Amino acid sequence: MTNAPSTDTAGFNAPRAGARGWFALVVLMLPVLLVSVDNTVLSFALPEIAIALAPSGAEQLWIIDAYPLVLAGLLVTMGTLGDRFGRRRMLLIGATGFAAVSALAASAPTAGLLIAARVMLGFFGAMLMPSTLSLLRSIFQNLDQRRMAIAVWASAFSAGSALGPIVGGFLLEHFAWGSVFLIAVPVLIPLLIAAPLLVPESRDPAPGRIDPISILLSMAAMIPVVYAIKSFAVDGPTLAGAAWALGGIIMGVLFVRRQLRAPIPMLDMALFRRGTFSGAILVNLLSVVALVGFLYFVPQHLQLVLGMSPMMAGLALVPGMLAVIVAGLTVVPISRRVPPHVVVPVALVFSVIGYILVAFTTEGHGVLPLVVAFVVLGIGIGAAETISNELILSSAPASKAGAASAVSETAYELGAVLGTAVLGGIITAFYRGALVIPEGIPTAAASAARETLAGAYTSAHQLSEPLRSALWDAAASAFESGVTVTALIGAALVVTAGVIAAVTLRAPRLR
Repeated sequence: MTNAPSTDTAGFNAPRAGARGWFALVVLMLPVLLVSVDNTVLSFALPEIAIALAPSGAEQLWIIDAYPLVLAGLLVTMGTLGDRFGRRRMLLIGATGFAAVSALAASAPTAGLLIAARVMLGFFGAMLMPSTLSLLRSIFQNLDQRRMAIAVWASAFSAGSALGPIVGGFLLEHFAWGSVFLIAVPVLIPLLIAAPLLVPESRDPAPGRIDPISILLSMAAMIPVVYAIKSFAVDGPTLAGAAWALGGIIMGVLFVRRQLRAPIPMLDMALFRRGTFSGAILVNLLSVVALVGFLYFVPQHLQLVLGMSPMMAGLALVPGMLAVIVAGLTVVPISRRVPPHVVVPVALVFSVIGYILVAFTTEGHGVLPLVVAFVVLGIGIGAAETISNELILSSAPASKAGAASAVSETAYELGAVLGTAVLGGIITAFYRGALVIPEGIPTAAASAARETLAGAYTSAHQLSEPLRSALWDAAASAFESGVTVTALIGAALVVTAGVIAAVTLRAPRLR
């Protein structure tokens, strides 16, 4: 296995981008900003969506997961299409469709239709993300500039996450929950105007062929595996879940074999033989699982258990989001002197400490421990994400930037799915197991309370005292016990990411 990235010292002497390149970076940050805002806003809107549309526990998870699941399943395909037909062209098509479907999602009358809209958002979102990262590779050929551009690009995720709670909190306090989807329109209109003027078109001179069978195999591998993980997390080990997982693994093996045998594969599997590429992908995946899992249960704790408004809950998480941004930018000069197999594990130690703080200080200690824990967690995630994204691009030839970016984004979105499905499913399972319904609670209220914390909140507030306080105290206590266990599992995932980084990211120090 080759551990050194394909980029050599010539990357430091490559031509430097001018002002137009940096303006293009600003334009390319808009869809990244949008996706991160959308994810954070939806987490904060989930309690109101649960109250308005009354989804079941499974539907509530699918409202979150439908978008990143479809996105993850199509990213490789869309990255290959961008390499062939033009990455800027795919960006513009995706932006147009994303804006249109966002307007439809805002008025969804049922949980089922909202899930369908999220599926379509995933389809168009898959056109956006690989295009932005691969276009950076063609715009910034100088390695120092590219490293900074990727840090800024990665920070856009965190900036959007920091902005999302504030904007979303304001919208949710003054408008219906559907307003959180409409913010896509004013973000994407400037992109549609400026991208043709500032962003140069780029494509692979020898692109992978469009192979419908490979496209179907990639989706048939991704969707059943994630569905099985969701099933295990919510319902425990079942024969049906095992069958889904086995089917997805078989489809994945068939996809890999088809790529290895094809003269011009849709996805160049040789990329995964590079230690830095595969290691960085795994670090990305596990880091995002930890971050998204945190952002799934903490907003519910802040709003429902601690009684904070959406706006105040959003402001409580802003310091942590800012820590992600600062860490991502600060690690760039450090990475010039310290190799990645040292920088990334050291950074992730902070994230482990953050999760341990959540595990042992959440119950009965108010909001301050959560704010501090997220700041510490964010330092590690921000630094690790910047380094891993730069290694993914540097380890791939420039002509395969779209495919490499698609794999990177697949890891990110799969991490988002797993963060919600695994950590969200675990906390749901512990909540249901720990919840003891007080005597005298009506059957319908008890059934709703067992489904989700939001169901318990709604049911409790429809009862009179003392049943109201009894039901809600029992639900809040059960949820907090689940937070402790879930946080420890999140810490274990971060430790795993640190070990992988120490073993696989042993690239020669770039001078």
